[in-house]
Amino acid sequence: MKRISRRKFLKDSGAIGGSTILASSQSMIWAAGTRDKIRIGMIGPGGHGSGLLKSFSSQKDVDVIYVCDPDTIHANRAANIVEEAGGKVPKTVSDLRRVLDDKQVDAVIIATPDHWHAAATILACEAGKHVYVEKPCSHNIREGRLMVEAAGRHGRVVQVGTQSRSADHVIRAMQLLHEGAIGEVLAAKAWNSQLRRNIGRAKPTDPPPHLEYDLWIGPSPKVPYQSNLLHSSWRWFLNFGTGDIGNDGVHDIDIARWGLGVETHPSKIAAVGGKYFFDDDQQFPDTYYVSYEYELSGGRKKQLIYEQRIWSPYVQEGYENGNAFYGTQGMMILGKQEGWQLYGPRNELRDRMKSRLNSSMHHRNFLDAIKTGERLHANIETGHLSATLAHLGNIAARVGRILHVDPKSEQIMNDVEANQLVRRQYRSGHWAIPKGI
Repeated sequence: MKRISRRKFLKDSGAIGGSTILASSQSMIWAAGTRDKIRIGMIGPGGHGSGLLKSFSSQKDVDVIYVCDPDTIHANRAANIVEEAGGKVPKTVSDLRRVLDDKQVDAVIIATPDHWHAAATILACEAGKHVYVEKPCSHNIREGRLMVEAAGRHGRVVQVGTQSRSADHVIRAMQLLHEGAIGEVLAAKAWNSQLRRNIGRAKPTDPPPHLEYDLWIGPSPKVPYQSNLLHSSWRWFLNFGTGDIGNDGVHDIDIARWGLGVETHPSKIAAVGGKYFFDDDQQFPDTYYVSYEYELSGGRKKQLIYEQRIWSPYVQEGYENGNAFYGTQGMMILGKQEGWQLYGPRNELRDRMKSRLNSSMHHRNFLDAIKTGERLHANIETGHLSATLAHLGNIAARVGRILHVDPKSEQIMNDVEANQLVRRQYRSGHWAIPKGI
């Protein structure tokens, strides 16, 4: 088995795509040592965003100078997090344009609901800001492509929050797979097996006074406020989220695609799923089985499988969310939070690694990419390829048919209804609608 260095593996494996411009003239400011700290605006500091804010605030070369949220409770709480971490009290604003218009801001962290990811990222690139955007990077396939183009056009560093890409144990597992430790990997599986809560049913009502609901909706079609829409449960609504396949599932889908060694879109997708368990307002399946087929050169094919049961009180293969890789000479089982085991023929355990996922390594990679031009571990092209798998799974389940995709044009062929879902509907005339949509 041919051994390759970790650095060369990361460079060559597709973990860091090459066509997006990763280092810019702005990054040379820090390389030249003329300024020590990166000035950051935090957009969407509630929920997972508060964890990101704590991590970035703890970095010695970071100044968080803005926190932005249309919910004043979230914004004020975020300002306290920064102060407690030893930083100056940041400005609190509700409209992200206030952050993007300030030339002092070097980079933004975007941890908004999914429907804002692309719009905020593209606007930030246009304003000359580097971006750390949470997963899934986009709300739909077309938005993802526009994000890739914006990052390249403006020479911005754009990191996607699939933090497993920076985890040493995951990198080592991927290196072994690509070196042939289990032979040729022909199939990879990702699963999401956990117990979610019932969000109930709610009727329209007035939004609370601390929430600027119109700003929260942004470019999405305007719908009445209801109490189980936010916070956090927005991800189960079509206008704002991508379901759990785009929430938790995309992490493991990304690892599956990485281990499978495919750097394009699949050509065929089939999905069976629906709401088998929850009786509530959720609009996405709670149960899923999605199969993706990749056509490779020479007529060869590979398969990626996604399973989801978000009503499940048990775990699968020892991991709540995990991966399996099936090769011609063995198998690997991986849990991104804990480690992996590698088996040879007849389930002979040949290697294993235990570890814990440390998200701060991913955040550090983003900052180093800005300061020194270090290559990103999950740039926007990488994020777009994996997010597209979540979007295609959702589309296939909605229309109930096998999808045939042209990987180059990113269009669904011979199916007008399905192809319309490559894009989305927007609120007419809204200032945040991405150009070229």
